[in-house]
Amino acid sequence: MSNKKFKILSIDGGGIKGVFPAYLLMLIESELEKRKDGKTKIYQYFDLITGTSTGGIIALALSFGVPAKEIYELYLNNAKSIFGNKKSFFKQLFSASHKSDFLENLIKEKYKEYNNGVDPRLKDCKTDVCIPIYDLIRGNPSVLKTPYHEAFIRDFHIPAYQAAMATAAAPTYFNPYSSTYVDLENINKSFINKVDGGVMANNPTLIAFLEAIKAFKVEISDLEIFSIGTGHKNFTDIKSRNNWGLYYWMRKNKRKRLIELFMQSQSQLVANYISLLHKGIDRRENENFIYDRVDVELTEDSHLEMDEYDEKLISNFAELAAIEYQYKRTDILKRHFY
Repeated sequence: MSNKKFKILSIDGGGIKGVFPAYLLMLIESELEKRKDGKTKIYQYFDLITGTSTGGIIALALSFGVPAKEIYELYLNNAKSIFGNKKSFFKQLFSASHKSDFLENLIKEKYKEYNNGVDPRLKDCKTDVCIPIYDLIRGNPSVLKTPYHEAFIRDFHIPAYQAAMATAAAPTYFNPYSSTYVDLENINKSFINKVDGGVMANNPTLIAFLEAIKAFKVEISDLEIFSIGTGHKNFTDIKSRNNWGLYYWMRKNKRKRLIELFMQSQSQLVANYISLLHKGIDRRENENFIYDRVDVELTEDSHLEMDEYDEKLISNFAELAAIEYQYKRTDILKRHFY
């Protein structure tokens, strides 16, 4: 085992529930500001940052040095403009619930603000990132990456805001993301029909784990992983019912249960696999690497829809991060930042 650790930050998807990791990271940055060494930004502490969907938006923002406080305020102050004009149920039968124009402009301007007024590309990230998406053109999962391996020559040309919009294009909430850009060799490129990475990697921790081992050639014992969820609610239904149709899965009580189920189950599976790698079956082994996950189990009353726009509900949800941080503050700071 070497003295040099390879440090990974992973952030789950979850729509507006991204206020949970944003608020948590804001509290951490407020601690870092007290330090004398000038390392006050999250990206300065990690070799690789990964994020899916809303986590991808946050991961990229952090990689450009956007303060977590500004990311949190971006969510809180703009939720109504992003999600407040939800289409009627009839219109949702034929199109996505929300338009993405406002969100796209919001992200684009925030990223530019921290790149001297110029749209940053993935190559401009101040630390390496990997962002899961699903590519409908090719029909396969894809991970957008900064050029941290000699083989990675495709993605670093892509404007960062387009990568963010691609990973956040959750089915039924937003249309698949399509755009074009001019690459660094002045060639027009299309970036068409990209879908939220949450369909296959809502918790992207395992992706970063494998990237570290294969692309960076890191020994497992040298990994240091800090994984942040967006709240989880065990998906259960013990009722005997005959009506398991589309109404139940996508409409009953205005919940898109099918989306909740596949995103939550994937997050749980990855958390279980990482725990298995971390401490073995029944957690009987010593730590094989450093790993901490911060998440919160939600109740029926604390559950938040991914497209909630009520500012009070959103700020109350973010407070859950403060409670988790209070319990784990010492370990988080000691193991990942000090």
